[in-house]
Parts: sequence; structure tokens; C-alpha cells
Amino acid sequence: MLGEEMARRGYGLVYGGGDIGSMGIVAHAVQDGGGVVTGVIPHALNLIEGVGWDGVDELIVTETMRQRKAIMEENSDAFIALPGGLGTFEELLEIITLKQLHYHDKPVVILNSGGYYDPLISLFEHAVSERFAKADTIALFHVSSSVIEALDYIESYEPVVVECKWFVEEPEAASK
Repeated sequence: MLGEEMARRGYGLVYGGGDIGSMGIVAHAVQDGGGVVTGVIPHALNLIEGVGWDGVDELIVTETMRQRKAIMEENSDAFIALPGGLGTFEELLEIITLKQLHYHDKPVVILNSGGYYDPLISLFEHAVSERFAKADTIALFHVSSSVIEALDYIESYEPVVVECKWFVEEPEAASK
């Protein structure tokens, strides 16, 4: 559904370059719908039979995962996290952290299909309640339960302004 809707709306895809899993399905659907698909994959993963997709419109092979993520971030206009595993969690948290630190101001969407991300969202809220994160941290990303809602959010996105991430005492209070 995501790939088809992206193509219908005229979007391309920058993703991890795989021919497997949900992102492989999304990539095929974007391309089948006329969208341009750019895969960014580390050399080591590209060597594993059946992992990389050689049918992408553009394939960028990197030496490391860090290079891969930097290229994906640089070439993407928005980020959508589908349900996934540890790699998805790591990439999602990194892109939210980079936004928090003002390295980018692009929309970040968590596609919470079937409540998959409910525990992670609860953990974010717990971090706020325990004062390990500020309340406006939650504004760094948008949680959507449907593809249509996710893409509508991206299309209407207006950058958010968040406070400094750190709890810093005012100079006067610190000297008392």
C-alpha cells in the first residue's frame, strides 16, 4: 500500500537497497507505479545472495553502514519507519536524534500499523515523564496509523521548533 500510494502521488524512494522484507515490497511497488527507486546498500550486504535488489533505478554501494545512513539522510525529503527489527529501530532513533540536534528539519513519521510501535512510543513518553527528555521531544516525529495519514502529514508538514534538548539551569539559579 505505501509504495503504491507513494507512486500515485509522484514520489520516489530512497531506501536501504534490499529486495527482501517490507521495504523490498515498497520499493517494487514504487517502481511498478512509475516512481524512481534509489537503493543505498553497504558492499558487505550487497554480496549476500538475495539481499540486494539489482532492479533499482540507481544503486549506491557504500563501504559502511554509517556511510549508507548518511547518504540516505542526505537524499531523502522525509522519513517513514515501517514496522521492523533492530536495524529499523536504530535508524529511526538516529534520524529523530539528528532532528533533535538540528542536523535536519525533515518530517519523520512512524507508521504504527496495528499498534506495532505502541511500546516504543510509551518508552518515549516514559523518558519525558522521567525527565530524560523534554515534552516537545514528542513533536520531533508524527505517529500515523495509516499510509494515507502518513503521506498527508508529510505533504502538509511545517517544521517544528523544539527547545534545547538539555535541561539547563538558568545562570542565576545555578549560582544560588
